[in-house]
Order: sequence, then C-alpha cells, then structure tokens
Amino acid sequence: MTGSEPSVVVENLTKRFGSFVAVNRINFQAHRGEIFGFLGPNGAGKSTTIRILCGLLRPTSGRAQVAGIDVAQEPEAVRQQIGYMSQRFSLYNDLRVAENLRFFAGLYSVPARDVPVRMAWALQMAGLEGRGQAPTSALPVGWKQRLALGCAVLHRPPILFLDEPTSGVDPVSRRHFWELIHQMVAEGITVFVTTHYMDEAEYCNRLVLIDRGRIVAMGTPTELKSRHMKGQLLLVECEPLGPGLEALQRAPGVLDAAVFGSSLHAVVADAQAALPKVREALESRRLRVGRVEQIPPSLEDVFVSLTRWQPEEPV
Repeated sequence: MTGSEPSVVVENLTKRFGSFVAVNRINFQAHRGEIFGFLGPNGAGKSTTIRILCGLLRPTSGRAQVAGIDVAQEPEAVRQQIGYMSQRFSLYNDLRVAENLRFFAGLYSVPARDVPVRMAWALQMAGLEGRGQAPTSALPVGWKQRLALGCAVLHRPPILFLDEPTSGVDPVSRRHFWELIHQMVAEGITVFVTTHYMDEAEYCNRLVLIDRGRIVAMGTPTELKSRHMKGQLLLVECEPLGPGLEALQRAPGVLDAAVFGSSLHAVVADAQAALPKVREALESRRLRVGRVEQIPPSLEDVFVSLTRWQPEEPV
C-alpha cells in the first residue's frame, strides 16, 4: 500500500533544448511503495524527465523534488537517495559479474562490512549464484538486465528509477524482471519506470501518459481505460485490411480507426448504433467481413485515442 508522503513531486517542470520543448509544464506526484509508470512513444519526453529527476539534467523551469530534495539545487544529494538503471546496459562488459557488483558497491559507498552480504543478495536475486566469476560480456541480455538491477539497488535506495529497463529483452525475462520489481515495492521502495510497452504498463499502480512532452492523462490502468477513452470501441475483422481501414474511416458514426494486429479497431460514439452501419460500409466495398463487435479498450487503444485527439499546444 502506498504511503501518504510523496517520494517524487513535480510542479510545472519544463525542459527546452534550444527551441525544442522536450518536457512541457508537467505535474505529478509518486508515493512511497508504488510503481509509478511513465508511458509513451519514443521521443515523448520520458527519458528527459527521468534524467532531470535523477539530477543528471537541469530543468529549464519548474520544480522537482526527490526524497524531499530539490533536484536542481542539490543533484548530488538526490543521487545518494536513488537507484538508476538506464535503457542501455550500463555495466562493464570487460569485468566479471562479481567485479561489477564490487565496483558499484564502492560507487554507492556501501560500507565494507555490508558488501559481501549485499553482493550475495544481488547474485541470488539475479539468478547468478555461482556465476560471480563469469565474464559479464558472456551473459544473456535478460541476465545482464537483472545484474544491472542488482547493482542499482546495492545501497538500498528508497527510490528506484528505471528507464526503459526491458528494452530488447525476451518476454520470459521481462516477466521475471517485473516479479523482482514487485518484491521491492512490497518492501516500501518507490519504483518510477518509463516504458513504451503497453502490457508492462498494466503492472503499474498509477500511470502518466505522455506525448510530445505533455501529460495527456493520469490514473490507474483501470481508470485510464474506463474514463479516458474518447468513445466506445469496436473490433472489426475483415480482409483485406488496407481497403477495410479506408472504408472504416469513412463509415457513418466512426470517429477513428486503426490497424491492431490482424484486425481493425474503430472508435465510435455509440457502439450499438454503429455496428450495422460499419458492417454495411465494409460489405458495400465487397470486403470479406468476419466479427464486428464491441470490446473493452486496452491501454494502447486509450493512448492512441488520446494522442490522436490531442491538439498541438503553442509554446
């Protein structure tokens, strides 16, 4: 259960690179013992935000506090309170597994008497028991990822920042990684994670959807799916998909349509009223039509709907 005191507080945070606005006046709070997700496509502003919160980038304007510390005023103090794992594997491939752990223990000023216990814990957590002398370069990507997580939390920080932590990792390793995250959250750690994987977002307690540097929605996964979908959703199966999409976009009552795998998703104002009109529009084009039915929206549907409907904002 989340605590009442926020671990991360962001108020009107903005970051510009010349005339480009990477982060545009965003506001949110993350609390102790929760998984707080930042969901959006590449280039949306996720990594820029996380680097500001880790004290690695200075904001252009606005305010951010991590563990009660102002990130712009005391970035070094912030870094002592956090663990950080970037989307790129940041360990040293030319070192052995144990050498990487020992190096990061020194980097995070772990007391010498605690190092053996912390290293043993990290090896066990990463599934690398007995492999301390293995070259890091020889590890599969999923194991490297778990080793990087172990290195990031050797000093037992209260807040953990994960920037696209499972990028390029196979599904089984991704699932195991998230099991480790839930174990840490159960111990009261705040986990702030950026991702563009919609299925991973379901693991988060709360989510921010960000697009072009702006927050377009915030809430639990259930809240986002129930409150932020602009209309109702139809699943449409037809062949071929290209002409089907074109016909669907022109069908009466259809607000938006997109390809989802081997089918189409259509956003409509009233699903029951739109069903016969959609089928008629497809059959009039001599398309092979399968199922046409209302379905509950996924987070991906919500995100696509919100970002397509979001107007550009002057800066």
